[in-house]
Amino acid sequence: MNTENGNVRLVKVDTKNFDELIDLAPDKSQYAFVASNCYSLAEAYANITNGRYAQSFGIYNGDTPVGFLMIGFDIADDEADRKKYPLLTNNYLIWRFMIDKDHQKKGYGKAAMKLALDFIRTWPCGEAEYCWLSYEPQNDVARKLYRSFGFVEAEKMPEGWDEIPAVLKL
Repeated sequence: MNTENGNVRLVKVDTKNFDELIDLAPDKSQYAFVASNCYSLAEAYANITNGRYAQSFGIYNGDTPVGFLMIGFDIADDEADRKKYPLLTNNYLIWRFMIDKDHQKKGYGKAAMKLALDFIRTWPCGEAEYCWLSYEPQNDVARKLYRSFGFVEAEKMPEGWDEIPAVLKL
């Protein structure tokens, strides 16, 4: 997707781009809003080795890494989670989404979110009814971005969650 600042694209994380993506980070004031990319990649690995789907991407403007994205599918830990949190079952999750501190406010987040949803709609794990995500209540920038794509906040937060879940009907 072209933005006024270049060509935004998603690139799967591999051994060639791993290090440069690990080095990306949000502004210090945003650290509480998103896990580090290193933690996210470790979490993706743990989920993949347990038979779940997790796909990580670098967000690039041309050849420059500007952010990180992780998508999951069907992430319920067990049958109890499936019953308690139906969104975790057979639905896509935008698990992580961050734009590096040096590349914010340039349109990359909006362009990358569109690309993420386009990718999800290729149904890499099969068709689903919803895509969901969650964010910290204080993260107004994320809330505004997600709402602009049609994500709707859950009326009631699931028990034990400190983040706000938001859902998009696919």
